[in-house]
Amino acid sequence: MKIAYLADCKSSHTKRWINYFKLRGHDVFAITSEINDTIGVKQYNLMGGIRMPLASADSAFRYVFSPVSIHGVRRILADEKPDVVHAHYASHYGFIAALVNYHPMILTTWGSDILINPDQFRILKYMVKYALKKADLITCDAEHMIKALDELGAIHSKIHLIYFGTDTQKFNPKQRSMGLRARLGALDSSIIMSLRNLEPIYDIETFVKSVRIVLKKVPKARFVIVGEGSQGVLLRALAKKLKVSKNVNFVGSIPSEEVAKYVASADIYVSTSLSDAGLAASTAEAMACGVPVIITDFGDNKRWVKNGVNGFLFTSKDIESLAEKIIYLLENKEERTRFGIINQDIIEKRLNHWTEMAKMENLYEVLSKR
Repeated sequence: MKIAYLADCKSSHTKRWINYFKLRGHDVFAITSEINDTIGVKQYNLMGGIRMPLASADSAFRYVFSPVSIHGVRRILADEKPDVVHAHYASHYGFIAALVNYHPMILTTWGSDILINPDQFRILKYMVKYALKKADLITCDAEHMIKALDELGAIHSKIHLIYFGTDTQKFNPKQRSMGLRARLGALDSSIIMSLRNLEPIYDIETFVKSVRIVLKKVPKARFVIVGEGSQGVLLRALAKKLKVSKNVNFVGSIPSEEVAKYVASADIYVSTSLSDAGLAASTAEAMACGVPVIITDFGDNKRWVKNGVNGFLFTSKDIESLAEKIIYLLENKEERTRFGIINQDIIEKRLNHWTEMAKMENLYEVLSKR
């Protein structure tokens, strides 16, 4: 089967989807404004036209769109003749796919494209609704996104719940590295880790502010912040102001192949995000690695994490509550171990990348035969 992706090829999610179907023997190519030389499939560069500022979760999303690019996509698809077109993100590639009007077309929604963007600008709502109308099939990866799709006018029978899933062959407890822990200064202490970008939407400020409270009870705790973003300078300055810099490692961005080693080497994973559609990929990866998690109570998080069972939920920006839960887990190693075992089992049985992609492959087969 020949599959055309309209998607951001620099996204780790897109890369995993493309690699899965390439390994399955399908003929895969991509049309993208973000070329990624590490994917290993043919990529057509969607460039040119007018840059339109469009709001995303962090109000920093931009994409290229023009009549020229639409004509180019039509020409590419006419030449390649794919069996199915799969567009990712409704208010970007999904809208382009809708205008191109090549069928069958699958639209995968990511979260902010339907939960946030339509409320930012009237034009975005129109673009999303048009993309949903033109799609032959729509997928999402969270239960509460289905209601949002219904409210945006999607035909309910077209909607399928397909999780992005976690690659449990890559993310598992075996990735834990004592060498990495030594480099992070945590051979004889516990690591509390964040793996969200340093952007306002992820509220890393709350994570940093919790450090001072935790250190009063557990002075040797190490806080590791993986990621970069617009608030990097501000957050480093905050750690210095609070006099906790010695216990906080700002690692910055890391290569994708290093992520599993980092997350598996943590003792506790924390997400202070102010908005999540489904279970965040980094949270699921931590769970797959047998790490207990403490995350905000947004979106579908309540479906995956139960207080005192496999982790903890807390109200966003509640620094005291976050610190209290971190301290509890630091002081209760047996609970950390128990939570971690449960988490690993949850991801393996309910959020396995390979299982979810097999469901997607079946939908491709059904659509291509219509």
